[in-house]
Amino acid sequence: MTQDAFEPTDLAEPKRPISVLLADDHPPFRIGMRTLLEQNPRIRVVGEADTGAQTLQQLERLLPDVLVLDCQLPDLDGPTVAREVRRRQWRTSILALSAFDELSYIRGMLIAGVQGYVLKNEAPGVIVAAVEATAQGQSYFSASVSQHLARLAHDPNEPKGAPTEREQAVLRLLAEGLTNAAIAQRLNIAERTAAYHVENLMAKLAANNRTEAVVAAIRAGWLKV
Repeated sequence: MTQDAFEPTDLAEPKRPISVLLADDHPPFRIGMRTLLEQNPRIRVVGEADTGAQTLQQLERLLPDVLVLDCQLPDLDGPTVAREVRRRQWRTSILALSAFDELSYIRGMLIAGVQGYVLKNEAPGVIVAAVEATAQGQSYFSASVSQHLARLAHDPNEPKGAPTEREQAVLRLLAEGLTNAAIAQRLNIAERTAAYHVENLMAKLAANNRTEAVVAAIRAGWLKV
């Protein structure tokens, strides 16, 4: 057999790095974060912004995979920026990276549509893992943030009507950011059945979108994070 017979005939295309936009009004922090993230060959920082308005301009121009967003910017706060991203239906995933672990900040960012919430004092590996998870549409929280979220289960305004076993399974997949088609495939059910469960859960949780449903489920104690 000749040497050519051992050579691959169909090489896989290399994966494109995760593109990231950093939004924070402290230049030294952005420099450090860029250096940290770009040590990982799977991540590429494509832009930086220090105001909310600049963040939205950069998002429209660059359309990155992930926006790493501070909770407080000089002109617009984090939730306002996140809501605008969702209103414009940009496909960028949002990771909140904040110095604040108060429940009000966490809840506000989650309801606005972020996929995860990580504290700035986390170990470098945690922040990198959070960016990678967010790029895949998954939720990612610092341990202390998860502890705060658990307290929301005691909210007196929690929704009524406990979920069925199937709905609980759908909720877990919703929290991973899966589409109805992906949920259907994972649970081996029809896509229209998955859509029915998602719609029913949103009605039970009085949620306007999938992210709000996940947040409300966490508050109700239906979903552990």
